[in-house]
Amino acid sequence: MPSTLKEDLARLGAQAFHRRDYCESEMRRYHALRRAKPPLLHELLPLYDWQFVPISLWPFNLQDVFATGLTAFETGHQLDEDFRALLEILPPLPKEDFCAAVTAHEHLVQAGTYESLVTTAEKFQSMQVSVEKDPNFQSEWKAFKKRWKPARYANEKSLIRRSLSQERNFRPQFHVDWTRAQDRFSAAFDAFCLRWSLYGMEGDTPLVNKLSVNFTPFGTMIFMPAYWSPDGKRDLRWPEIMKCHRLRSLKKQGKVLAEGIEDRRANAKKLPALDAEAKRLNLKGDALTAFLCKGLGLVEGTDPKRIERLRKEFPA
Repeated sequence: MPSTLKEDLARLGAQAFHRRDYCESEMRRYHALRRAKPPLLHELLPLYDWQFVPISLWPFNLQDVFATGLTAFETGHQLDEDFRALLEILPPLPKEDFCAAVTAHEHLVQAGTYESLVTTAEKFQSMQVSVEKDPNFQSEWKAFKKRWKPARYANEKSLIRRSLSQERNFRPQFHVDWTRAQDRFSAAFDAFCLRWSLYGMEGDTPLVNKLSVNFTPFGTMIFMPAYWSPDGKRDLRWPEIMKCHRLRSLKKQGKVLAEGIEDRRANAKKLPALDAEAKRLNLKGDALTAFLCKGLGLVEGTDPKRIERLRKEFPA
């Protein structure tokens, strides 16, 4: 039984980062179309399902693409070929238990806390107090405000964040256009944050970088601030981190497993020639199984189902 609009909005409301506020319009449009043109929306079902996955696990902005598909159907158009191709390669939904764990973690991230996965805040608190009371910081921030007027770039909570740290320091907006005031300010603010190990400022209060653990579509990212003196056993709740991380793993891994896969693949490549020879010899039943086992280097008496599983795992 398809869920109702009320149920879907409640599901979005349970997500972190104000998901209902941002996605309610598209969800209402989807349900309106489902009532008017139900057959058309079958193609959008994967994107609809992804709307309820924690946003930390989205590979791209799925809401924007979802809205584009809705607009196409609302205006009487079909989805273009690129759109359909994207839907074909969209991965299956992450497992429900992993989504639940990430959702719970997102609520903590939204509140700026990581205590469920980080054991101690003493190093952070010590650094926070140290920066706040440092007279050099106070004088440099005063000079920074006079030059760059940061209040113009703050949000409604007087908060300004530095550019996000990303893998290999690759950033979508790494380029600095010196003709744009925003780019000049961002470059200066990022330098100031690096100088004092900050992730931002809230009014005149420095926000010192925290040790953090975040789940992304591609893996689990642990950020250790430059000032942090690491203690591998005490700083992080490894059992909790690994418990969440393993929820996304689909298969067992390891050198022995990899070698076993290659051995099976090599045997599967022998099967066509063995089958052809068995057919020429008119072998059937136990005689056929014994012939195949000998050709594959398997112990005599091996269950024929093992050979059939080999065919399914690596079809010719």
